[in-house]
Amino acid sequence: MARPGSGLMLPANGLGYPPQNLARVVVWEWMNEHGRWRPYGAAVCHHIENVLKGDARGTVVLGQVDGQLSPYVIDLQSMHQFRQDTGTMRPVQRNFYDPSSAPGKGVVWEWENDNTSWTPYDMEICVTIQNAYEKQHPWLDLTSLGFSYLIDFNSMSQTNKQSQRKRRLRRRMDLAYPLIMGSIPKSQSWPVGASSGQPCSCQQCILVNSTRAASNAILASQRRKLHAANGGTTGTLTAVRQSNTFGGTSLWSTNSPTTNNIGVGGGQAKGEQGQVPLSPDNFPVMSPHGHNTLAINGQNNLNRPGTQRISMATPRGTIPPGVPALPVKNLTGSGPVHPALAGLPVCLTRAPKPILHPPHITKSDMKPVPGVNGTRRKTKKKHLRKGKTPEDVVKRYTDKIKVPPDEDCTICMERLATASGYEGVLRHKGIKPESVGKLGKCGHMYHLLCLVAMYNNGNKDGSLQCPTCKTIYGEKTGTQPPGKMEYHVIPHCLPGYPDSKTIRIVYDIPAGVQTNEHPNPGKKFSARGFPRQCYLPDNDKGRKVLKLLITAWDRRLIFTIGTSSTTGESDTVVWNEIHHKTEFGSNLTGHGYPDPNYLDNVLAELSAQGVGGEDNLKD
Repeated sequence: MARPGSGLMLPANGLGYPPQNLARVVVWEWMNEHGRWRPYGAAVCHHIENVLKGDARGTVVLGQVDGQLSPYVIDLQSMHQFRQDTGTMRPVQRNFYDPSSAPGKGVVWEWENDNTSWTPYDMEICVTIQNAYEKQHPWLDLTSLGFSYLIDFNSMSQTNKQSQRKRRLRRRMDLAYPLIMGSIPKSQSWPVGASSGQPCSCQQCILVNSTRAASNAILASQRRKLHAANGGTTGTLTAVRQSNTFGGTSLWSTNSPTTNNIGVGGGQAKGEQGQVPLSPDNFPVMSPHGHNTLAINGQNNLNRPGTQRISMATPRGTIPPGVPALPVKNLTGSGPVHPALAGLPVCLTRAPKPILHPPHITKSDMKPVPGVNGTRRKTKKKHLRKGKTPEDVVKRYTDKIKVPPDEDCTICMERLATASGYEGVLRHKGIKPESVGKLGKCGHMYHLLCLVAMYNNGNKDGSLQCPTCKTIYGEKTGTQPPGKMEYHVIPHCLPGYPDSKTIRIVYDIPAGVQTNEHPNPGKKFSARGFPRQCYLPDNDKGRKVLKLLITAWDRRLIFTIGTSSTTGESDTVVWNEIHHKTEFGSNLTGHGYPDPNYLDNVLAELSAQGVGGEDNLKD
């Protein structure tokens, strides 16, 4: 889709950040297992902002505004979302958008999933779709954003360009997201695994954050727009989407005069004499003291900068007439970039391909892992401790408090000295609504009835997890469907481990029917991408991780059934909060090697799931 109009030019004194007195729309987002930020609804964001005004380090109970989110709370101090029934933690962030964009107008774009219900797009994509819709473009190609889909506004449909599968699309009006004035607060790093308060150092998460920062740097000029008044040189600066993950300075000095201007867009930039061939001699150097200005026409996609067309605008007389333009090829090298991609960041090289699998090996090459019994594990049915009622489980891990302190119960948000918020809602045996208990290890106190409600809303496996500090009591198990896990040593080395062979893990889970522990009992679930191969170095720490992964597999914690945040498919097998390395010979996706911190990080993630210690290492 060609984008009409001139490319936007950043003024010489542009800072790359919006003025501090302009309004911004706030969108709270949570990170899924694939590193993509998913937005909360507008009503939830208003609720979070209201709590934030009262206590910037407090806890937000999402169930108070949305009943479907009743298991979830947000800890504003650590910037994490915590699911009380499963113990799952996900980072959250507070992002900012232009008031004239989709979230500022209350516009929501959604696609129809297999359950005939509607799934909202990521906010970045929603803003891009709305921008094209307002410009009355007939269609929009999302390839540049990392998705092989074509949006047709005439038929209101989304078509998969590979499979040609078509889904319905809709645009609806909802509550506008909250509007704020003033300075943007510094972003908070999100800890992972143990509550150390430090950013996750695994290569997978570093890739997400570094890509975001690099994209922000390249597209810093987009955060200001210059609207020419009557063809003059003065204009009004309007704040555009501000990411809170890039805390660097502006790309160009505010006092240096510009000697080159680069307009990226579908139309001619002001003062343009022609097109310049892209070469190292005329391409701008992005440094804080450079003399170049970059202007982008299009939406800032922080995760997937795509293949796009670029046009060059320079001062009068600097380009000799008749200089041929260099056509930009797409990633496949098959021809010019599609017109729909005009106005987006340029990629001049063929994208490297990840090395997912090792060279061919025979069955005789595969050897047992030293110190680990067997080469295969199977899971069949859920293993439960029979005869334990929810009341028995709660009483087992708590001590009754006769005189409760003057504090809130962080489950129901009622005072501990009063009755539980679940009084009259939950049937209970032998537990009074005003009874308060203290968990044995961590000492946090709750209404006993609230703990019973939390347990009933979870996996009911005889274990309990503190919703405040995440300490696990008992043996936590998951909802992983039946399948098998195989592991063996192969005679190849991983990048970064030249002196070690490789442990290969193969997970295989077939499609099936969901049971009572799953989201939709009786409904079929899919299992895409199986068998899945994962890799560890064959050294002492790698074998330790393998033993703990075997324990996690036996407890059904590796996978679960849910909605894929990559494809949007619901009722499918997805990873369950334990990072795996699925890329053998490279690390282009962040799921490979070298990654010197991976083994330590995955040990912390296993520990957060209650899998750790010497007892778990016994065969």
